[in-house]
Amino acid sequence: MNAVASPYAARLATIPVEQKEVSVLGSTTRYWEYGDADAVWTILVVHGYRGEHHGLEPVIAHLPGYRFISPDLPGFGESTPLTETSHSIAGYGEWLREFAERVGVTGTAIILGHSFGTIVTSAAVAGGMRTPALILINPIAISGLDGPRRFATGLTVAYYRAAAKLPRRLGYALLNNWLVVQFMSSALTKTRDKALKKWIDREHHTYFNRFTDRDTVVEAFDASISADVSSVAARIAVPTLLVAAELDDITPISAQYTLQRSIPDARLRVLGGVGHLIHYEAPDRAADAIRDFVDALPRS
Repeated sequence: MNAVASPYAARLATIPVEQKEVSVLGSTTRYWEYGDADAVWTILVVHGYRGEHHGLEPVIAHLPGYRFISPDLPGFGESTPLTETSHSIAGYGEWLREFAERVGVTGTAIILGHSFGTIVTSAAVAGGMRTPALILINPIAISGLDGPRRFATGLTVAYYRAAAKLPRRLGYALLNNWLVVQFMSSALTKTRDKALKKWIDREHHTYFNRFTDRDTVVEAFDASISADVSSVAARIAVPTLLVAAELDDITPISAQYTLQRSIPDARLRVLGGVGHLIHYEAPDRAADAIRDFVDALPRS
């Protein structure tokens, strides 16, 4: 696919970024630090399933003045798989706690998750991970198997089951199929802006297949449909922001209101006219919600 200019490139270019790596539970975890190391607030970012750190850069681009630490999840992007634990919600939660400790932000960094990352981060925080606050963008408020598009979900499950049963080489090829990635991108994109849609397609074709191997991506998929934020909501004991989308095909908006009521201290910001790609289609509005929430937190 031909190169398409990012509509957020100019903003992102004004924010300093540095790539680093650390070994966590057998994974060489690559991560990127954006912004000033002396910023008042640090936000630790966990991206969605089959994504990597580039995905949330549009939101970061709209939040100068904050420091972001954005790792590629083990097995995705430039991070190698976990070898000392599984690619399950529990395994990723253990990795997140250890990663925060290794980079020195335990108890000080706000935790932010998107999509699959909301399951990982909420489970980690509910399990005792120390943080001043939690931010969930497109939270998976109910099981992915119970979402509004059950037929499409069923096809997705069958697709991953087939990839798991095929010989590794064929399974890997199936998971990398161009048409499947394009279908996913088109189904989730809600914008009518042709230039923005073309860029979103390019992003998915560039980064959606950056996983290390067939077994890891299938294991992580099983994790993504095995849990949701609601199962741990009552045990989230920190201020929480939910940034939800009116047209989300993964989680209906009614479930987001239910989730808000289930978390002891939660605020809900609903973005109209956008779906599961808030980070691509409405990063400015997501950034506004994050800024309002973070700036109201007590500074200690």
